[in-house]
Amino acid sequence: MSDAPLHAAHDAAPDTLHQTMRDLITPLIDRDGYIPTALEGVQLMALHGSHQRTPLVYEPGLIIIVQGEKVGYLGERVIHYGAGHYLVQAMPVPFECETQATPQAPLLGVFISIDMIMLGELSQVMPTASDNVSPPDPMAAVTLTSSMAHGVMHLLECLHDETMCRALGRQRIREVLFEALRGPQGESLRQLLQQTQYGRIGHALETLHRDYAQPLSVETLAEKVNMSASAFHHHFKRFTHLSPLQYQKRIRLLKARAMIAARTHNVSSAAGAVGYQSASQFSREYKRYFGNQPVGDQRLERQGAE
Repeated sequence: MSDAPLHAAHDAAPDTLHQTMRDLITPLIDRDGYIPTALEGVQLMALHGSHQRTPLVYEPGLIIIVQGEKVGYLGERVIHYGAGHYLVQAMPVPFECETQATPQAPLLGVFISIDMIMLGELSQVMPTASDNVSPPDPMAAVTLTSSMAHGVMHLLECLHDETMCRALGRQRIREVLFEALRGPQGESLRQLLQQTQYGRIGHALETLHRDYAQPLSVETLAEKVNMSASAFHHHFKRFTHLSPLQYQKRIRLLKARAMIAARTHNVSSAAGAVGYQSASQFSREYKRYFGNQPVGDQRLERQGAE
């Protein structure tokens, strides 16, 4: 068990809570990137330097930033989520992101995947929203309240105690998800479970995100979520700022870049693995999206590993 401070007082000031969370995360960080934890669906985030604006996609989840700053760009929207904020990522929407951090003050955070079963259980006991609620944003930043900060702190404490983690870990995740549900972006999570246009598009994105390498039939996908093809196109672009074909293409390219970065595939095999029939078409679209040829990115990854 770590020597990190545990059991901070519930009446602690916001700065004290943030410092406690930083102190709880720091001993668990051994590298940059996403660090798995003993709790399924919970990862720690660390970055000891700034990253320029680059395309990426988050899995549906809550991203709690404890130190550092991130700026997301989704269509015309600019989304700031730095220390003292958390991002509610209800749908896996490709966007662009830049990170501000230094070796002395690295980006530190927690990523918690959305457990749909847990979300459904909690939603059943939450107050029913008005029927006139407008469709929410699938991605938005929220100020970290004291109650949410305490929930995150309790979750981080679990990661320092194996017995506590086994006994209370799922309950700690539940506590954080509950706070997100009753926060300003709770409706973006609740509507994922409903047969609204928002919920239907959420289900379609799950399918596209899972089956990105398969041929895309927009008509079949629209029918699967009980929408006409025209309504499906309209609402899909409304929430993602992309057409279904553009979405699939970006997910394929992001998945291929991750394969190349992990050195599990070379350029040709990554192209095939994500559904491209033509390696040359893959390279053209990769360069158009990321600004670099995939071969160049592969060389950079190899140099960084040496």
